[in-house]
Amino acid sequence: MVTRPYRRRAVVILPNGFTLGNLFFGILAIVAAARGEFVSAGRYVVFGGILDALDGRVARATGTGSRFGEELDSLVDAISFGLAPALIMYFAVLNNESGWDWLLVFLYTACAVMRLARFNVEQAGRDKTHFHGLPSPAAGLTLATYYWFSQTPLYNQTVLAELPWHVMLRFVMLGLGLLMISNVQYPALPTVDFRSTRGIIGFLVVIATILGVIFLPREFFFPALMAYVLWGVARSFVLGLMGRLPNGDTFLEEPGEDTSSPEAIDEDWAAPRRHRRRRRPARRPPDIDPATEERDS
Repeated sequence: MVTRPYRRRAVVILPNGFTLGNLFFGILAIVAAARGEFVSAGRYVVFGGILDALDGRVARATGTGSRFGEELDSLVDAISFGLAPALIMYFAVLNNESGWDWLLVFLYTACAVMRLARFNVEQAGRDKTHFHGLPSPAAGLTLATYYWFSQTPLYNQTVLAELPWHVMLRFVMLGLGLLMISNVQYPALPTVDFRSTRGIIGFLVVIATILGVIFLPREFFFPALMAYVLWGVARSFVLGLMGRLPNGDTFLEEPGEDTSSPEAIDEDWAAPRRHRRRRRPARRPPDIDPATEERDS
């Protein structure tokens, strides 16, 4: 008979198993890219993205989220959505050009690592409707699925094939890297709600995404992800013109300046109470009249 502690341990291991599965596909994507199997490499990054989307949801559904899981997820994402997509792009497109294009691999991966570190400081473990900066999975999937998309008739039989992609993709890599560490806000997964217009639009987006992934995966991923990237830039541009962009950047703050975390708020709220408690004078017993004391004795 399996005891309850072992059941609990198995439930705790479950979301971390999804995270390690993401790492497995990230490493497999790097190996496939080194072998020249670029379509398979992009597919492996997509599989890793699916597991990355599931591990957090499994942790929340089972109540097994932990600081360890958050740190493990960020370390794995640095490989699966930072290093792996950059190497796929290097081996598939940039390796035949000038000898310094490997620096783009470093710059993109460095931005992905910094973006994940900032995410741990700002948003990890909290409910969120928007991401601060382009999420690393979205950036990584954009790079990893380009070659996949370039093998389709939608690419080869249209004006897209005539564009100078060998030059453009350098700027795409740099742009995605800078967007990851920028202040541009990107929406999280759309909320499905039939009682509001936004919820209905979210439902339609989810359905369109599912249909695209199932029936037209090669034609769907890269254009859809590029649309997501450009949507965040356009939205932030419009909000900036309206003066409604949020101020401040935790990425540039010194330690101790962040007062928005729950721990900092609790400490600031509790400090005056402790201060008042220290200043409260001790209660003195009432004075007793000596004559009254003699009568009582």
